[in-house]
Amino acid sequence: MPNNLKLPKITLANLLISTALMGCAVGPDYVAPKIELVSFHNQLEATNNGTIVASLDKWWEGFNDPELVMIVQKVLDENLDLSSAMDRVNQARAAAEGNSAQLLPSIDLDGSVTRKHQSLVGLFGSIASTVPSYKRNITDYAVGPAASWEIDLFGGLRRGAAAADNEAQAASANQAGTRVSVTADSADAYFQIRGYQARLEIAEQQIKDDEHLLKLVHSRYDAGSASGREIAQAETLLKQARASIPELRISLEKQLNRLDVLMGAQPGTYAKKLKPVTDVASIPAIPGDQHPVDVLRRRPDVIAAERRLAASNERIGQAISDYYPKISLAGALGFDSLTSGNLFKSVAFQAVGGGALHWRLFDFGKVAAEVAQAHGANAAALAQYYQSVLKAAEDVENSLIVLAQTKIHVTEVQDEVQSLVKARDLSEQSYKAGSITLTDVLDADRQLLGARDELISKRVDTARAAVSVFRALGGGWDPE
Repeated sequence: MPNNLKLPKITLANLLISTALMGCAVGPDYVAPKIELVSFHNQLEATNNGTIVASLDKWWEGFNDPELVMIVQKVLDENLDLSSAMDRVNQARAAAEGNSAQLLPSIDLDGSVTRKHQSLVGLFGSIASTVPSYKRNITDYAVGPAASWEIDLFGGLRRGAAAADNEAQAASANQAGTRVSVTADSADAYFQIRGYQARLEIAEQQIKDDEHLLKLVHSRYDAGSASGREIAQAETLLKQARASIPELRISLEKQLNRLDVLMGAQPGTYAKKLKPVTDVASIPAIPGDQHPVDVLRRRPDVIAAERRLAASNERIGQAISDYYPKISLAGALGFDSLTSGNLFKSVAFQAVGGGALHWRLFDFGKVAAEVAQAHGANAAALAQYYQSVLKAAEDVENSLIVLAQTKIHVTEVQDEVQSLVKARDLSEQSYKAGSITLTDVLDADRQLLGARDELISKRVDTARAAVSVFRALGGGWDPE
C-alpha cells in the first residue's frame, strides 16, 4: 500500500448517518388505484346551444352578466367558509412541515444560573463542611448547546412526514371544493333572485291587466250588459293575482339574505342593491370534451379522497416501523463554572454525547393492533375513494339530464305562452263584442298568468341546472 494513501476514519456517527441515508422504509409503497369509466351516457351535446363557451375555471363569466361576475368575486373575497377552509389548509401545511422537521436533528441552547445555600446537617453538607475550603453558598453558571437526532432507519418518520404532506394536499383539495361550492351557491342564489324579481314584475303586470278587466266589466254592468256575478268573478281574479305577491316577496327576501351571507355580510347589506331585471341571463355552452377521467382530475372531492387514501397507506408503514428498533443520538457542548469569570475559559468546557436504542420487543400485541388499525383505515379510505368517484359520475349524469330536459321544457312553455297571449286577447275582444261570457276571459287570463310564471321559473331552473353542471364537472378553480 502506498505510504501517501490514507484510509478515511470510520466512526460510529459516520456509520449511523450512512445507514440512515440508505435505510429502508418498511410498509407498502403507495400506488394510486386505477379507475376506468365509460363516457357519460347523457351527452353534453344535448345541452350545448349557447353562443359562448364557458371556461370551467371561471364558468360564471360565460353567462355574460357583469352583476353575476361582481357577486362571485365578492363571494371569493369575503366568504367565511372559504376563509375557514384556507385556515385549515394552513394548519395542515404547518403540521406537514413539523413532521418533516422530525427527520432532522434538533439543536437547543440552554443557559442557567443556580444559587444554592447548602444545609450543614444534610448528607452532603455534614461531610463537606469539615473541609477547610468548604463554601456553604454556591453559585453555578452553565451555558451551551445540546443536540438530538432520531435516526430514521426503517422509515417511520419518513412515512409520517409523507402522510402529513398528503393530508395537507387533501386539505388544499377540500379548500378548492369549498370554492366550487360557494361560487355555485352564489350563482344559484343570484339566478333565483332574478327569477323572483321577474315573476314579481309579471304578477304586478297581471294585476294591472286584471284591474283593466274589472273596469271593463263595471262599464258593461253600467250599460246593462254584465251581471253582478261577472263583477265578483273579475274581483276574485284580481285578488288572486294580488295574493301571489307576498309569497314571491318572501322567497325573494330569503335568497337576498342567502346571497349576503355568502358574501360574508349581514343580510340586507349588498344583495338588495341588485337592480330588478325582466329576464334571466342566457346559458353559455358547456365544454363538450369532458371525459370522466377529466372530471376526476378536476373534482376536488375525488382529489381529496385520493390524497387521504395515500396518507392512510403511509400510516401503515409508520405503524409497521414500530416493530423495529429506534436509534437516537444526543450530545451537548457547554461551559460550567462556579464563577462567572471562568465561565468561557477552556477549563470550564465540558462535552457529553451518547446514543440510545429503543425496541418494543414485547408489548402484548400493541404494535400488531396499531398495524391492523392502519390497514383498516386504509381499506376504509379506499372504499371512500371509490364512492367519491361514483358520486362524481352520478352528479354529472344527473346535472346533464336535468339541464337537457329543462331546456326542452322551456321551449315548450314559450310556445304555450305565445298561444295563450293570442287566446287571451281574442277572448277579451269577443267579450267586448258580447259573443262570449266573462268566464271564458277569466280562464284565458288565469292560464296565461300561470304559463308566464312557469316560463320564468323554467328559465331560472335552466340557469340553475347549468350551474349544477359546472359544479358537477368541478368547475370554479384552476387545478394547475
